[in-house]
Amino acid sequence: MTDTHADTQLLCQRLQAIWHEQIPLSSAMQMQIADFDGEVLTTCASLAPNVNVHGTAFAGSLYAIQALTGWGMMHLQLKLNVLDASIVIASGQINYAQPVAEDIFVRCSFGQQHDEMTKLKTSGKGRFPLVCEVLLADGSRAGEFSGVYAVRLNR
Repeated sequence: MTDTHADTQLLCQRLQAIWHEQIPLSSAMQMQIADFDGEVLTTCASLAPNVNVHGTAFAGSLYAIQALTGWGMMHLQLKLNVLDASIVIASGQINYAQPVAEDIFVRCSFGQQHDEMTKLKTSGKGRFPLVCEVLLADGSRAGEFSGVYAVRLNR
């Protein structure tokens, strides 16, 4: 398992390229990786391309950036564990707690998923529940996405 800053930076660059090349919506949303420390992934997107008629973030954009952040976290964890696998969102639920009238920041923590990662390595498949939060500049939470990511090793 790798854990150097340069390695995680390269993994993030590759993930962002995957998003922008294979999921055009992420590029149109101006979605970027703000930070990744091996356990917590933070993404961001400008408000301007994601704005609704009220001048706040469009609900669909908030859903998309959170769902992609969770998918990205799963992708990065697989790469850190040197695993080649396919990831799909098996289920997702969102709570919009308050409007977002600023650039969008989303945080996702991998948490204590070591048992599920071990199961994935031995059985070839796993289900990983992840929570992503939209955070405002004042530190308050504007919403939360709970997703279950189904993963199957490519063998």
